Amino acid sequence: KQVEAMKRVLESLNLNIVEMVDENATLDGGDVLFTGREFFVGLSKRTNQRGAEILADTFKDYAVSTVPVHDSLHLKSFCSMAGPNLIAIGSSEAAQKALKTMQQMSDHRYDKLTVPDDAAANCVYLNIPSKGHVLLHRAPEEYPESAKVFEKLKDHMLIPIANTELEKVDGSLTCCSVLINKASEL
Repeated sequence: KQVEAMKRVLESLNLNIVEMVDENATLDGGDVLFTGREFFVGLSKRTNQRGAEILADTFKDYAVSTVPVHDSLHLKSFCSMAGPNLIAIGSSEAAQKALKTMQQMSDHRYDKLTVPDDAAANCVYLNIPSKGHVLLHRAPEEYPESAKVFEKLKDHMLIPIANTELEKVDGSLTCCSVLINKASEL
């Protein structure tokens, strides 16, 4: 099982694990967008209000706002963080409606990077001490117009990733990544 495998890995890294014991709660990582200052949780087929409440109870120092997700699998099917204050967002009506909801719920004003293709808005941002801003994004051969938008990010090291095969089984860049901020112990 995916959950058990992840639990073993996280335990081996000595990370704190919080388990949801409420069998009515559902919370999928693809619906959880952490901006660095707050959480947005998509309410979708895989995440419900109870799951969002448990997340809020776990991270009491952060605001947690829910965003209805329609016509997509997850919240991050059409948005993700592309920088410290930058939300990458797709152009579809559903994506733009969700962004408007997020803007209304937040006290903070985020910059936005609008890409033509919803799937391309799912990218992975890293701040690596030796490299600076690094962004994994969908390859130009897959989403050429969206790739042109990412290329405008001159202060980012851009790494295009082909993801067509994983996309066939609903695999996006963020759901195929587990980012752990942990100092190496060399």
